[in-house]
Amino acid sequence: MQVTLPSTPANNHLINADVLAAMRKTAVLINVARGNVVDEPALIKALQTHQIGGAALDVFEQEPLPADSPLWHMENVIITPHLSGFTNRYNEMAADVFSQNLERYLTGQDLLNQVNRQRGY
Repeated sequence: MQVTLPSTPANNHLINADVLAAMRKTAVLINVARGNVVDEPALIKALQTHQIGGAALDVFEQEPLPADSPLWHMENVIITPHLSGFTNRYNEMAADVFSQNLERYLTGQDLLNQVNRQRGY
């Protein structure tokens, strides 16, 4: 299961013990969203008891991940340093969006990738 949700009050701990219990024992949770979307204590328990097969985590409820977190020592967990969105072309793509938005701004068009403050992202 790949988690790619924004951090909003409605999404806080959306992936909880009930969701983890519904996953197959071979399932791997991949969280590249925001740390608070996953109930980390419930995830740790699911991993320790092999309720799920593993996890690949790019984000955590507390960042940086505390040194005493059991996640550091689990063989069924991959931890990445909060850079899953980075690609070799990241700067090129960001510059492209910037130049498109500059053109849109100068011509009075709606900008790309605007934040919707009512939605929270």
